[in-house]
Amino acid sequence: MTEAAPVVFVVDDDPSVRRAIKRLVESVGLQVELFGSAQEFLRSKRPNAPSCLVLDVRLPGISGLDFQRELADANIHIPIIFITAHGDIPMTVRAMKAGAVEFLTKPFRDQDLLDAIHLASERDYTRRLREEEVAKLRDRYESLTPREREVLPCVVSGLLSKQIADAIGATEATVKVHRSQLMRKMSASMCFRFACRRCASGLTIFRCWSVISCRSLPVA
Repeated sequence: MTEAAPVVFVVDDDPSVRRAIKRLVESVGLQVELFGSAQEFLRSKRPNAPSCLVLDVRLPGISGLDFQRELADANIHIPIIFITAHGDIPMTVRAMKAGAVEFLTKPFRDQDLLDAIHLASERDYTRRLREEEVAKLRDRYESLTPREREVLPCVVSGLLSKQIADAIGATEATVKVHRSQLMRKMSASMCFRFACRRCASGLTIFRCWSVISCRSLPVA
């Protein structure tokens, strides 16, 4: 997976704060985009790259904490680093429980912000990589025939072809053909153990449980 360079979004209504953070982040070679409000951020076209959001708690219109909830409700996944000059313990607890990476009180150390940005960017990169892997797995699964889908969980459970044949009411020779085809379709050298679950829309989606070498699976 080839990723573009991480981007740091800064949402703060104080232009001087935005400029200061921009200089700091650019000094370590990262891209920065500045916004004066949450609404301005939402209207922007954001690049397809790992990113994080440096978000002030007090903003015109919607507050940073409420904006965090709105992003989650809209299924927009971006790691958030809160900054504020008016923080308190309940505010910090609320932000962190909702998934914030860090909650920094102004004035904060430059290195503390850079460390938080690094952590947030790595977290977003990992999420994007995981989602790409799951999407590939879903596409491969969709290419299987109904019978191959029936055989797959038996294969990754380590059952022999004869055992699978008994379980699904087919001949051993037929099972061997199905397992050969599904291994080719899922990957030439890798077979994915997966868990299936039903989402709210009724569609079946898949999560990568582990990746194991097909050579480790019994072929009998």
